[in-house]
Amino acid sequence: MPALTSIRTSEGKLEIVNQLLLPHTTKFIEIKNVDDAFDAIKSMKIRGAPAIASLAALAVADHLSRGLQSTPVPEWLGSVDALKQHVETILAYLFTARPTAVNLGAATRRLSKTLQASIDAGKDPRAVAQDIVAEAKEIDAEDVGRNKQMSKLGGDWLVERVKSGGGDGTQLNVMTVCNTGSLATSGYGTALGLITYLHETGKLQRAFYTQSTPYHQGSRLTAFELQSLNIPSTMLCDSMVGSLFQHHKIHAIAVGADRIARNGDTANKVGTYNAAVLAARHNIPFIVVAPVSTVDLDIADGDSIPIEQRPAIEACLVRGALYPTALDAHGVKQQATVMVTPEGLDGVYNPSFDVTPASQITAIVTEKGVAVKKDGADVFDLTPIV
Repeated sequence: MPALTSIRTSEGKLEIVNQLLLPHTTKFIEIKNVDDAFDAIKSMKIRGAPAIASLAALAVADHLSRGLQSTPVPEWLGSVDALKQHVETILAYLFTARPTAVNLGAATRRLSKTLQASIDAGKDPRAVAQDIVAEAKEIDAEDVGRNKQMSKLGGDWLVERVKSGGGDGTQLNVMTVCNTGSLATSGYGTALGLITYLHETGKLQRAFYTQSTPYHQGSRLTAFELQSLNIPSTMLCDSMVGSLFQHHKIHAIAVGADRIARNGDTANKVGTYNAAVLAARHNIPFIVVAPVSTVDLDIADGDSIPIEQRPAIEACLVRGALYPTALDAHGVKQQATVMVTPEGLDGVYNPSFDVTPASQITAIVTEKGVAVKKDGADVFDLTPIV
């Protein structure tokens, strides 16, 4: 099976795989403008904090590149002031698509800084725009390398921890939540990257993953990625985590993050907090794996992390392939959306994320290192790894 990817650029086109159709249909859709990018992020056609940051950056680069090649020249390239207003409006707009994912904000702020630095250097509008395009492409390109680095750091840390407890550091069983692989990033992944690294180095016995309802990123996307990588794996319903811990030897839980506060409190896919509490009860290490851009040093703790509330209808619907399998006239699996609740429910609680307190987290891994709490501390000092 070919390597999975969430974003591709070729022949002057920016495209994403529509993750709402996976795993049964792999369909790339073109992102023709900034509005397309906003819709793709908001509707979760693309998801995963690093991936949406990459898409936002590439959409800005594509928009500016088209303007630089246009005849006549767009008004917003007529002066530095016009360009600044135009770009800042776009960045502010894209930032609102998924407010919890700090990577998106980090990317827009980084492009804003590039904009201002180029202006301060006295460059003309075209040169400023070209600097922003280059920076946007770098935001996307650097993701794969840092993912591999943090996956190695986290994987090696876990192996050494198991060895320090008397194990041999092999035949490890690691559970994850949601999807944090190539489909959630520009490649390789964060928490799923750690699992992949353990598999590649012969240290993994089996990966376990939750379905991660109501969007089923685990059963749709993580399952698809693990299958494509030939990694032995087992799916479980979100409500089965406690049972898994009771009856199977699990060496660690590895999860990603959408935002990490200064003290280590971490927002991630809803259901992560449940897994962390159960992991603490069973003395299982709980590892957060995320790039430096996910750490938000501007907020002290998780109380300041905005939690996105998704539309109620999303928790009432399930989309998938018809079973038994039915093909359309083009040989493609037919899919359908069905309602699994009574119509007209007057109360649906549907947060997209929850916050796991630092006290429930064993280690936080970025591409710069692994942070653990000092003896007796309930919070992290993240300054060495950001």
